[in-house]
Amino acid sequence: MTKQLKYLDKKIYIAGHTGMVGSAITNELKKRRYKNIIVKNFPELDLIKQNEVEDFFIKEKPEVVIIAAAKVGGILANNTYRAEFLYDNLMIEANLIHNSYKTGVEKLIFLGSSCIYPKLAPQPLKEEYLLSDYLEFTNEPYAIAKIAGIKLCENYYRQYGCNYISAMPTNLYGPNDNFDLETSHVLPALIRKFHEAKEINSNEVVIWGTGKPQREFLYVDNVADAILFLMENVDAKDLYAKEISHINVGTGKDISINELAELISSIVGFNGRIVHDHSKPDGTPRKLLDVSRINSLGWKYKTELQDGIKKTYEWFIEDYKQA
Repeated sequence: MTKQLKYLDKKIYIAGHTGMVGSAITNELKKRRYKNIIVKNFPELDLIKQNEVEDFFIKEKPEVVIIAAAKVGGILANNTYRAEFLYDNLMIEANLIHNSYKTGVEKLIFLGSSCIYPKLAPQPLKEEYLLSDYLEFTNEPYAIAKIAGIKLCENYYRQYGCNYISAMPTNLYGPNDNFDLETSHVLPALIRKFHEAKEINSNEVVIWGTGKPQREFLYVDNVADAILFLMENVDAKDLYAKEISHINVGTGKDISINELAELISSIVGFNGRIVHDHSKPDGTPRKLLDVSRINSLGWKYKTELQDGIKKTYEWFIEDYKQA
């Protein structure tokens, strides 16, 4: 017998639907025949502007809100645009969460990031390690903004009973990722670097730091699957009654940046050498999520890293040719 979906006919607003995560969630909703999806493009709706967000919620009256909108980037972008990353993300989440409350939204899911955890927290990262020590300096503003979003969701439940929860995905990658070398995360940056090196017959590719940090990666279609799982199966009372402010979403497996570079080099078909630029920062030594809670609820990732990188590279080649 097919389980009845609570939100199949509800008006679902995806904030950030043009981004990598938002587009994957939107596509997954459509595949599963959710019937009433609301999207709104910038500059028609500027999520940083309170009055525009307020007007949008009054007019559209969404019943479910999924917040995948954020200003994002890798180490360079996070450390360069520190004020923007803090201000823009605070404003986006505050406007969306508060107006969800004001207009009676039934369910809200806020997407954060694994960078919310302290730089030297024990591994793997359990949900309860939040706010237990100092953050990594290079992405501290972004992390603080995301922590504020988590606490907004938690306390709108505690004060008003709102069914708002937060999901903390690990490092995400896939189609529609950002491949700009100035602002991208490590995996798409490496795909582009190795591809361009192959195209010009370069004999080396330079990567940042020592290559020793460990990172976990989740294919974006898998996080979309997780968000829909949480939407239909996990409510605020289920988390907060156990003193959990959010729930981790990942694979529970990590890989060193050196190993990642070698894997991408092999998939792309680059035959040169990998050189390290030790003047560049490594960032947090390790970021591996403890995903035992979401696994115990019945969700597990499906796409292995090698398969996900192959799919992402195929998408990149097509997109790259059109650019």
